[in-house]
Amino acid sequence: MKKNLQDILYTSGLLKVVGEIDRDISEITMDSRKATSEALFIALKGTRVDAHQFIDSVVAQGVAAIVCEHLPEKIDPEVTYIKVKDSSKALGIIASNFYDRPSSKLNLIGVTGTNGKTTTVSLLFRLFISLGYKVGLLSTIENRINERVLTATHTTPDAISVNMLLNEMAEEGCEYVFMEVSSHAVHQNRIAGLEFKVAVFSNITHDHLDYHKTFKEYIAAKKKFFDDLSSTAYALVNADDKNGKLMLQNTQAKQRTYALKSMANFKAKVIENHFDGMLMEIDGIQFYSLLSGDFNAYNILAVYSTAILLDFNPTEVLEKLSSLSGAEGRFQIIRSPKKKAFAVVDYAHTPDALLNVLKTINALRTGN
Repeated sequence: MKKNLQDILYTSGLLKVVGEIDRDISEITMDSRKATSEALFIALKGTRVDAHQFIDSVVAQGVAAIVCEHLPEKIDPEVTYIKVKDSSKALGIIASNFYDRPSSKLNLIGVTGTNGKTTTVSLLFRLFISLGYKVGLLSTIENRINERVLTATHTTPDAISVNMLLNEMAEEGCEYVFMEVSSHAVHQNRIAGLEFKVAVFSNITHDHLDYHKTFKEYIAAKKKFFDDLSSTAYALVNADDKNGKLMLQNTQAKQRTYALKSMANFKAKVIENHFDGMLMEIDGIQFYSLLSGDFNAYNILAVYSTAILLDFNPTEVLEKLSSLSGAEGRFQIIRSPKKKAFAVVDYAHTPDALLNVLKTINALRTGN
């Protein structure tokens, strides 16, 4: 794939260009070791390494062009230097332009929050397959292009990888793509340039403070996802989470809420709860789910609400949802051959998630 450098720099926040801008680029890279004669190298300021220190070495390798936040002292006349305010944000926009803005050709739905992301996107993925659509999935468990499984390395891949995946999904005929959006990805601009149809907020609890340092910074990273949405998108938040309304403060998107307790656009309640599943009522319609626990009731309601915002029939959505099991490793029940004993497998990696699992087990268990 070859693209004209001038075309892929559109809206990337250029401050200055030194050198020939009318030239072909065959790849974008953040890895200085892979900077070839037709490559555009993006010098990122990472948390550990500042790639600006590798500019001289990529020039020596014969790289075509470099995006950077400050120009080097020595300028090579054969290389094009593009100065930008924020190279990580520019990377997302340039990657999107390089792959012909693939997110604009798809119905892209992003789910963020401390807990529930994986279950929610996995349920959405399987729901839309059951509704007869070709779909894509980007999650911590796996990345899928229709039925083809790719290994997941981060909750949200880097900007080049995510646009490459979205481009493949669009080319293979996917109509909907469901993506986990982590706070790291938002903060590092890995989703810059993407056009979301729906952004979902599940909840927020203390997590990733090793990266964000403070809870305030963590909330701000989640909120930025909604701040950057367009006016044509939907911002769907959990109204029972005290930070749900905060996510909506500065968004241009159309605002919608879901809840089990609070007033909301989409309402649900749990009527019966068992290890084998639960009886729920959503928007006045009763249905049985194979998932258990109030935390899964929120996930199911988020999935239902998203489908309705995408103009699907409520009865058909609930009918399909009733046959779906949870994501692997998320409150997964493993029974003994005679079903007299069972284990619960759950990747509860935050204090709140573990508490939810233990509370649910305690509430549902019988006898000892």
